Amino acid sequence: MKNRSLNREDFNNDNVDAGEIGAGHSVTAIYEIALVGSGGQKVDPLRYQDDTVVSASSSELAYLKLRYKDPVANTSKLLEWQINRSEMIDSIDDATTDFRFAAAVAAFSQLLRGGEQTGEFDYEDVQDLARDARGDDPFGYRSEFLSLVRLTESLNGPSRQIQQVGLVAE
Repeated sequence: MKNRSLNREDFNNDNVDAGEIGAGHSVTAIYEIALVGSGGQKVDPLRYQDDTVVSASSSELAYLKLRYKDPVANTSKLLEWQINRSEMIDSIDDATTDFRFAAAVAAFSQLLRGGEQTGEFDYEDVQDLARDARGDDPFGYRSEFLSLVRLTESLNGPSRQIQQVGLVAE
């Protein structure tokens, strides 16, 4: 929902539309958290950020705020959670099957957008992650996703080879 980004000042404003999720539906949001000093930061730090608020030794990694509005309500309700260092896992292999599959889908979507955020992670890596996290697939949607990734890879692979051959032939 990148097209539904809010300005900071609009988060508490119930009159600003931030996108809607229908009753009974769900959305998965995946955030990459770069620890202080890890070298994983992809954006510049805030200019006037107080470094003493969260330090490398702090147990708090992030603070999540979420607003929702009941279908018949006029005002939203605020939910808040502290995300602690103790909740981190050491390896994606230790994550739940659903999270690993969601991560594969997110990586695939990034590859479709040009792969600027995926580094060396490629279609084969997406397939490996999704295949290992297929889990219970009663309707075959996860298997269908794997087929879609394979098809996309087959469409992208030969086109690169043709371009390279074309460059060599000229």
